[in-house]
Amino acid sequence: MSKIVLGIAGAFVLMVAILVIAAIGSYNGLVNRSQAVDAQWAQVQNVYQRRADLIPNLVNTVSGAANFEKSTLTEITEARASVGKVQMNATAAPTDPAQLAQFEQAQGQLSSALSRLLVVVERYPDLKANGNFQMLQSQLEGTENRIAVERGRFNDAARDYNSAIKRIPAVFFAGAFGFKDKAYFQATPGAEKPPAVQFDFGGKPAPAKP
Repeated sequence: MSKIVLGIAGAFVLMVAILVIAAIGSYNGLVNRSQAVDAQWAQVQNVYQRRADLIPNLVNTVSGAANFEKSTLTEITEARASVGKVQMNATAAPTDPAQLAQFEQAQGQLSSALSRLLVVVERYPDLKANGNFQMLQSQLEGTENRIAVERGRFNDAARDYNSAIKRIPAVFFAGAFGFKDKAYFQATPGAEKPPAVQFDFGGKPAPAKP
């Protein structure tokens, strides 16, 4: 009888050990995935900050053009200030979709203001030929592309993490250990299509490509 009891006890201990090992492995995996999301979030913040840092130089360069539309520069300055008012943790990816949506909206307004600026600049040949402006424009275009890339990578990392916390066995303890869903960037309508860039405002605008 004692051998049977010992066998059952041994089997129970073995089962518990297996569950503990599985839980530890799963926990460590979630930590790694969470850190990966946070690291990618830092990259997103970095490229957005890069764009914000370019704007004062851009505004100073453009404001030197004679009779340039001051309202356009005011719009950019105000949009940049609005971005700074949205407080986000730079080291931890957001878990509140509403907070991320507010951040994304502010960044989107700044993107729209910059796009309008580049359109207005087309009316100023001397400004377009300014070497400093050309350099800033190139840097901004590169930064915008980098933003799109880093946002996509962030969503991929967040999706991997969010799926992991819902799998067995992580789903049984993820919440208790503070593992919460990470928020995603939402694609804006038409974001899958590249924007039409027109450089000739002397004649009729070129028709948009379907």
